[in-house]
Amino acid sequence: MGASVVKISGHYLDEEALLQRFARIVSRRETGLAVVHGGGKEITRLQQKLGIQPKYVDGLRVTDAATLSLVEMVLCGTVNKRLVRHLLAAGVDAQGLSGVDRGLLRAQPLRHPDADMGFTGRVDSVRASVISDLLALGVTPVIAPVCLGEGSNFNLNADTVTGAIAAAIAAREVIFISNVSGVIIKGAVAPNLTKAEAEAYIDGGEIHGGMIPKVKSALQVLAAGLPRAIITDLEGWAQRRGTALVAAR
Repeated sequence: MGASVVKISGHYLDEEALLQRFARIVSRRETGLAVVHGGGKEITRLQQKLGIQPKYVDGLRVTDAATLSLVEMVLCGTVNKRLVRHLLAAGVDAQGLSGVDRGLLRAQPLRHPDADMGFTGRVDSVRASVISDLLALGVTPVIAPVCLGEGSNFNLNADTVTGAIAAAIAAREVIFISNVSGVIIKGAVAPNLTKAEAEAYIDGGEIHGGMIPKVKSALQVLAAGLPRAIITDLEGWAQRRGTALVAAR
């Protein structure tokens, strides 16, 4: 069957009941699963508590040196270990790591024509054997999107990291779990969308706001040669519902 990669967003990562529900769903999966997580809500809260104004460009966090320290603290420490703890409690043999560990993910600075993104990065390469070896042992990797760069670590978008890992291990599917049940088209969740349909809905404004980066991340998965990517929420994943993006029908 092959492995799957699931990305769980920060909407779930600071609520005990939702984390427990997520861990129970993972424990029932029969095939290998790698988990990538975000944690932007908690990073933002800590920035504000310390008097650091969060800055974004095109939906991506600008990561200065002070923010990078907070990102490493929150993602690699607090959030990663909380998620691993809940998975272990549900009987899942989980191991937390970041893109830095064993050189799993190497990154380059993300260049933007209108802004200095600081230590925000983009994926340069994936050491796929780190993930595939763990999956072969029955271990569920839990990955924080902090990656190894030349002279520094880098903060990466978790959706992008999810797609890069999925492509590197030739995953059979990728699941993006957030606080939306799927892609809403004409007032209802679309069960399936082709690449061409999704792009047309973005251009026409039917897909808008925060759904655009989710759909674009799913399309990047398809561009890497994977068969499908699913956008859903936690209950949708449990019941195998949501929007499946495919290259063509």
